[in-house]
Amino acid sequence: MKFLEVIEVSKQYYKHRALDKVSIDVNEGTIFGLLGPNGAGKTTLIRIITQIISPDEGKVLFQGKEWQEEMIKDIGYLPEERGLYKKVKVFDQLLYLAQLKGLDRYSAIQKIEWWLKHLQIDQWKNKNIEDLSKGMQQKIQFIATILHQPKLMILDEPFSGFDPINAEIIKKEILNFRNEGKTIILSTHNMNSVEELCDDIALIHQSKVVLKGSVYNIKKQFKSNIYQICFKGNLQAFTHALWASAELIDFKEVHNEWIVRIKLLQNASINQILQQVLPVCEIVYVKEEELSMNDIFIKTVSQNSDIQVQSTLTE
Repeated sequence: MKFLEVIEVSKQYYKHRALDKVSIDVNEGTIFGLLGPNGAGKTTLIRIITQIISPDEGKVLFQGKEWQEEMIKDIGYLPEERGLYKKVKVFDQLLYLAQLKGLDRYSAIQKIEWWLKHLQIDQWKNKNIEDLSKGMQQKIQFIATILHQPKLMILDEPFSGFDPINAEIIKKEILNFRNEGKTIILSTHNMNSVEELCDDIALIHQSKVVLKGSVYNIKKQFKSNIYQICFKGNLQAFTHALWASAELIDFKEVHNEWIVRIKLLQNASINQILQQVLPVCEIVYVKEEELSMNDIFIKTVSQNSDIQVQSTLTE
């Protein structure tokens, strides 16, 4: 089910075109990765979705309806920049923000106490924000974003300032929210997090969507057709058995085993290659070399400087 629809949205700032007919669909109960280089238009799109600014053209639909002011309570927004009052105590700040989101005082206090303890920062609740490390401030901002249990969570660089351990803690919380049926938009430059967390992505470059679809299908589209094969046997016999079905890219011998890299040619399949070489060698393992989301990001941005929009990939 389409939970959020951004339809042909454009935004102009004087001579700068921030967004140019951008369309994305975010399915309910999924994590949607909003990707792009700095200045691509991601922040402008987030501000339009959250009604901080209005589009010049296009519209945003929330569960099939155009945005209305009362829908704001269903959004939790974690901005990339710090949005906390430095001189205010942690607990007081969270209580104030929770009540702004519509929670009554008693419920807010219960939830704040639980989250502070859950994220192991309850000992800091009476400290001023300025006394906290960058990572702890990010935890406080994360709590403020999710306290009111919004239907839609928009997280802009949520792992900023975290060490690997705390980043993993927040990742688990994000996955828990998805498992509970929450819908999450994740804007990040951390491509490893995209591979671990996201169901679907949209890549914005120079104000346009240049690639979108499921992570699975995008990685499938960018298949390298390169495989690493480890075998025991004669390298020359293995190479001859490939015939014109594959190109030998690289090889090395390790402990009486050959590790080779081959690239499939034309319409050859890895099963076909294995059938050809099995009579002359003993296969130890076969591993496909996949492009990472980081590689795909760089390749797509490099190839789309003139903005040739990729077609949507669907399941």
